[in-house]
Amino acid sequence: MKQVEELAGIDRGQPPPVGGLSYDLTPAQEELRARTRAFAVQKVAPGAAERYARGEYPVDLVREMGRTGLLGLPFPVEWGGGGGGLLELCLAVEEIGRVDQSLGITLESTVSLGAMPIHRFGTPEQRRRWLPSLISGEAVAGFGLTEPGGGTDTAGLATTAVLDGDAWVINGEKAWIGNAGSPITAFVTITAITGRRDDGRPEVTNLLVPAGTPGFVPGERNDLVGWRTIDNRHLCFVDCRVPADNMVGERGRGLANFLSILDAGRVALAALAVGLIQGCLDECRRYAAERSAFGRPIGAHQAVQFRIADMAVAAQLARDATWRAAWLADAGRPFHTEACVAKLAASEAATTTARAAVQVFGGLGYTNDSAVGRFYRDAKVLEIGEGTSEVQRMLIARDLGLPAA
Repeated sequence: MKQVEELAGIDRGQPPPVGGLSYDLTPAQEELRARTRAFAVQKVAPGAAERYARGEYPVDLVREMGRTGLLGLPFPVEWGGGGGGLLELCLAVEEIGRVDQSLGITLESTVSLGAMPIHRFGTPEQRRRWLPSLISGEAVAGFGLTEPGGGTDTAGLATTAVLDGDAWVINGEKAWIGNAGSPITAFVTITAITGRRDDGRPEVTNLLVPAGTPGFVPGERNDLVGWRTIDNRHLCFVDCRVPADNMVGERGRGLANFLSILDAGRVALAALAVGLIQGCLDECRRYAAERSAFGRPIGAHQAVQFRIADMAVAAQLARDATWRAAWLADAGRPFHTEACVAKLAASEAATTTARAAVQVFGGLGYTNDSAVGRFYRDAKVLEIGEGTSEVQRMLIARDLGLPAA
């Protein structure tokens, strides 16, 4: 509790003048970064390879992230949060992702996708009931948008909910949903078609479905190439009844609300990509000094030096883009384009960097015992989750005013 209290009431300092961006972190932000780094090195990194090999969802580490305040960083103090913003979350996600991408995405999704919809759109009663346990790490929640037949087409929803007296009756499926069936999952917030608008388009509404509700059936965990320890699965709803009061936000605002959640989620995912790039850089710098070939450390060979120098460039540029997007969000300024830019640039740089890191390590890099081998498997999904690279380019083009496709 002491650490949670120390993180509460974060002094964000005075924001830079309008039009300017300071890259100086406040003392509280520097302390958060250092504390998270220590937690990552001491508690997360030692068992990362074993957890990865077993595909073990790390309940104890999730709970410890709650106890140390990481799951509450962007939430108000009144709910047990840290009173910070998106930048604080990005700092923490980067440091966790620097040693364990699976736990990093669990942190990001628990905050951005699980708790944030309730914080932003929930009723006072929903916040009172659910937020404290999500912030403390005693529970996690899922974000049910994607469907098997939709994928990137978020508007192509098929799940329906019909109001029957004082209950919604839900039927449909969701796909690739995180934190939806773990031992500590409390609920899933979903999108469902609840009617038709005057123009014939579907009316989409958000509904909260508690774990264990009859008719809510989480599938088996998906067997992913990377992110081996996360809880990710398909969901099925068969005549699943939830109280009418479980509507989250206004009726008909479900898709707009969820898409607005994704903007901040893209920035946090960019921070996870920065963590992967930095983790590869850390590992390659160490290995280049230790490993010798042709009578000298491999780091003395220009080919290796160039690869590692490129990693440093990628880390700096991706971090700058991510921090800028997070700063704009925390300042209450538009950040949609910057979120797309950060997510696109950081995720593609992460994939390139992971491939280069495996090359530096050679055969050793192509094993799961090696951190860079795990990063290599984890990197690709960064170009898919929270909107594919193609979607980011489409959104950026739209923001540039280019003609609609």
